[in-house]
Amino acid sequence: MKSADNTSGPAPGTDPVTEALLALHHGLPRQGPGSDTTSRRMLELADPLPDHPRVLDAGCGPGRSALLLAEEAGAHVTAVDLHQPYLDGLAAEAARRGLGDRVTVVNCSMDRLPLPEHSFDVIWAEGSVYTVGFDVALRAWRRLLAPGGVLVVTEIEWTVPSPAAPVRAYWDAAYPLRTHAENTAAAQAAGYRVVAHWPLPESDWWDDYYTPLTRRMARADARRPGMPEALAAHRAEIAMRRDHGSDYAYAAYLLRPHDTTEKGTMTTWTARPETPDDIPAVRDILLAAFPTAAEAGIVDALRADPKAWIDGLSVVAAAPDGTPVGYALLSRCHVDGQPALALAPCAVLPSAQRTGAGSAVIRAALDAARAMGESLVLVLGHADYYPRFGFTPASRFGIRAPFEVPDEAMMALALDDTRPVPAGTIHYPAAFGV
Repeated sequence: MKSADNTSGPAPGTDPVTEALLALHHGLPRQGPGSDTTSRRMLELADPLPDHPRVLDAGCGPGRSALLLAEEAGAHVTAVDLHQPYLDGLAAEAARRGLGDRVTVVNCSMDRLPLPEHSFDVIWAEGSVYTVGFDVALRAWRRLLAPGGVLVVTEIEWTVPSPAAPVRAYWDAAYPLRTHAENTAAAQAAGYRVVAHWPLPESDWWDDYYTPLTRRMARADARRPGMPEALAAHRAEIAMRRDHGSDYAYAAYLLRPHDTTEKGTMTTWTARPETPDDIPAVRDILLAAFPTAAEAGIVDALRADPKAWIDGLSVVAAAPDGTPVGYALLSRCHVDGQPALALAPCAVLPSAQRTGAGSAVIRAALDAARAMGESLVLVLGHADYYPRFGFTPASRFGIRAPFEVPDEAMMALALDDTRPVPAGTIHYPAAFGV
C-alpha cells in the first residue's frame, strides 16, 4: 500500500512526515504493490479496446503504468496526480521515449476531475484508489467512461473471513478493508459489473516495492525531521505483511457499467440476474426460440436441483421497458469430479434475434461467474459463434464430452488462468439426461 503518493489532500510541502515519506519513495521502481507483468495482464483482459484508446491514469504517481499504456497499447494517456514532481518526471520520461504526444499530465485530485463526460475508453487506477476510497472513486469516475469503456483498478481487501486480531486492528486504523464479496457488491451498487477479479501475486509486494524500499530505509537519515515517524510507519506495514500476509491482498478488478450496448445495433439491452417475476417470461423465450419444449423442461428441472442451480447465474437480457427478450443459464457440472459450469440453454425471442441481445446476456452470465470466483465454463454449440466470447475447443484442455460430438462444437473457457483446468470427462446434471 502506498503511503506517500497519489494523495487527494493538500499538496505536500509543509508536513515533515509527508516530506520524509516522499523522500523515502523518490526514485523507487514502484510506489506500491504491482508489476509490469500484472499491468500487462490487466491490459490484456481489458480488450477489446480501440486502436488508440483514451486512458485516464488516476493517481498516476511517477507514471510507470502511464508509460506502459502509451508505449505498448498506443494509448493517449491523461495522467492525474497531486504531486507535481511526479508529473514533471513523467512528462520528461515520456518525452525522452518519444511519447510526449501520447502522455498529458494534469495536477488535480483524482476524485474531482474537471474533465468532460464520456472522455475515456479506459480508467486506470493501479494502487491509488485507497486515497479517496473505493466507493467514492467508482461513483466519481463512472460519468467519464465512454460507451463500452472499462475501469481497471486494484484494491486491497481481506482474503479470509476472520483476520488475525493484530492485522485487523492495523488496517482498521490505516484503511478499513472489505472482502471480495463486499467490494463486488459496492461495485454493483455504483453501477458496474465485475468482468474479472484476481489477487496480485506475493512477488508484486516485494520485488519492485518492499525490497527496494527496505534498502532505502536502511540508508535513510534518521535525524531528518519526520523521518523517525516515516520509518516506523513503513516498518510496521512491512512487518504486518510478513506476519499476516495471507489475511489480505491487493486484487485487480475490471469493471464495466451495467448496461450493455452491442456494437452495430441501436438497442441497449440491460443484462441482469433473473428475478422470480421473470420466470414465466424466461419460459416463453425458450418455447419461442426452440422447436420443442425440451429446453424449457431442462430449465425447470435445473431450478429444482439444488446441486446444479446457482443463484445469480440465470440471466436475462431486458429491453428498455424491462421486458426479458434473451436468456442464458450457467449451472453446475463437473469434469472428473472438479466443479465447472455448463452454459445452456441460451435463447433469444425471434423478434430480438441478431440485435445483440444474445451476446449481451452471455457476456453478463460469464461476468457473473467470474465475479463468483468460478474458473471454467463449458458449452456445446456453434463453433463460429462462441469463440467471440473466448471459448476454444475443450479438447485442448483434455476435456471430452460423455457422448460423441464434433471436436469443434465442444468448447471450454477458462475464466481464471491462474487456476489449473481439470482434464477428463464432463459430468452434466441429471436434468440434461446424459
